[in-house]
Amino acid sequence: MELKNLYIEPGSKTPQIDLNSLSGELIFSGRSIPENAAKIYEDVLKWITLYTANPKRTTNLRLNLEYYNTASTIWIAKIVKALCTIKESEFTVIIHLYFNIEEFDAMEAEDLKDELSPIIDMIGITTVSLGIKIYGTDDDGHVLKESMVLI
Repeated sequence: MELKNLYIEPGSKTPQIDLNSLSGELIFSGRSIPENAAKIYEDVLKWITLYTANPKRTTNLRLNLEYYNTASTIWIAKIVKALCTIKESEFTVIIHLYFNIEEFDAMEAEDLKDELSPIIDMIGITTVSLGIKIYGTDDDGHVLKESMVLI
């Protein structure tokens, strides 16, 4: 049985979510400050769990969130943890993080560690290869700089 793609329209407080099982592109963009994060992210986590049973060789989790609250961070961490349950050691999960170029330029390794610590702490031991790619973008969302961090 083929997993159907999942697309959720953005709202004023909720992100656009586009999960594509054929390409392995999992995209979250916009704002994620929902009053009830579980209402949005429970179905997403279920989809991710199904996806991990038959993932693509490379899965790209693109987090292009201009703002997100603590509840969203917890759900995103659960999603990353689920992706890290992929059993095939030769498979890769790359987390793509997008920041405004001023934040990107001012960011130091310690800042990145603080930003990612809720997610990294939840991951634990993983068999899948995991990488993090960060991008500095302009106000229109165009990528101006990028950097790769391997975990």
